[in-house]
Amino acid sequence: MTELPKFKYQPNALELGIIEKKNIYCPVCEKNRDYSYSGGIYAVEKVEYICPWCVADGSASKKYNGIYIDDASCEDVSDQSKLTELVTKTPKYVSWQQENWLAHHDDYCSFEKYVGWKEIEHLKENLSEDIERIKSEYGLSQSEFEQFLVNDGGMQGYLFKCLHCDQHRLHIDTN
Repeated sequence: MTELPKFKYQPNALELGIIEKKNIYCPVCEKNRDYSYSGGIYAVEKVEYICPWCVADGSASKKYNGIYIDDASCEDVSDQSKLTELVTKTPKYVSWQQENWLAHHDDYCSFEKYVGWKEIEHLKENLSEDIERIKSEYGLSQSEFEQFLVNDGGMQGYLFKCLHCDQHRLHIDTN
């Protein structure tokens, strides 16, 4: 069996269902594959399934002149090649409105998992800046934030981790 590609900014894609075990015919490499990425690509042509290998090597992005993550929803980093890798070689996570990719130490963070308060309570201090920003943006008290942030609930959390230190980052989305 061929080993699945590794995604620098999306290390848990299989565990999170972003890459799934599903037999497909990949229109990019023109091979039958046992795994599929079906999270979508921003392109003119509608594409249902792409194999993870064609996502990872950038060939699907090139073929369809598309991106997986909207570069306007990514925090800024100084190295343009990091943005290129993120938007053309990284499968996006599923969000209700618009995925938002966070950065730290002038690099994009890896997307770790979908979370609610109970999954991140132990990271409260580590996430304090993001928690305060989110509470301010949504006009929430700490107790409201804790109550409303529920995995698969009305306020969904997206947990990221810096590739260079132990700092976690948090983005939320509401339905």
